[in-house]
Amino acid sequence: MDYDRFKYCGLNVALNVLSGKWKPVILFHLFHEEEVRFTELWRNIPKVAKKVLLEHLKQMEEDGVVIRREKNTFPPEVYYKISEKGKALGPALAALESWAREHAAEDVAAMRAAKRVSL
Repeated sequence: MDYDRFKYCGLNVALNVLSGKWKPVILFHLFHEEEVRFTELWRNIPKVAKKVLLEHLKQMEEDGVVIRREKNTFPPEVYYKISEKGKALGPALAALESWAREHAAEDVAAMRAAKRVSL
């Protein structure tokens, strides 16, 4: 398959929506919260820079995966929630998690063990 055909392939489009170091983590939090304030999301994702988090959220909003809501207060409060389009990713993400448990269980276990050691 040449690159032009791949560029517009559904798989490539889907992976572009999900690509980015922090997007899966953001989705994880948004799937488990009805709506979350930006500052709370930032605090719940250790080590992510505010600028990077904002960039990822903006990309995800442009892709229609998240919805941004700004409350007119001083200072302004910004909230994010997963859109219906984003919710539709649920089965695909569950399938990826299932695949990891079945085919990459050792890698998952090693990551969890490394996390426990580094704490």
